[in-house]
Amino acid sequence: MQHEDLTHKIIGCAMKVHSVLGSGFPEVIYQRALAIELEKQGLKFGQEIEMTIFYDEVEIGRRRVDFFVEDKIMVELKAIGILDDSHLSQLINYLEAYNLPVGLLINFGSRSMTFKRVYNSKHPDNANYKKINQDN
Repeated sequence: MQHEDLTHKIIGCAMKVHSVLGSGFPEVIYQRALAIELEKQGLKFGQEIEMTIFYDEVEIGRRRVDFFVEDKIMVELKAIGILDDSHLSQLINYLEAYNLPVGLLINFGSRSMTFKRVYNSKHPDNANYKKINQDN
């Protein structure tokens, strides 16, 4: 899958942060630590990037993204007990709104760090992935 190496690096950085800090801190602490790890890995990223949301080509609002890595991957962080479908739906909506191929949802709040790699099925980069999954 395209961008797999990059998402793997980001997840590795998050695992390092969780192994050092554990769970129990507010999201902002994990965000600051992850920025340090991403920088150590030489990854280009923006933090708290404000992105515009459009509806029918009309600007209807703005939303801050926790991380935008290598101008390709949106990363949303959580520090909660358990991820639920609403968190996943939120990321899918943002991927579609910004026309991004893949995003990561990373949760530092549970005892073991959890993550979801989410693909935008409407993005052209994922056309083959969608076809493969439909064939199974």
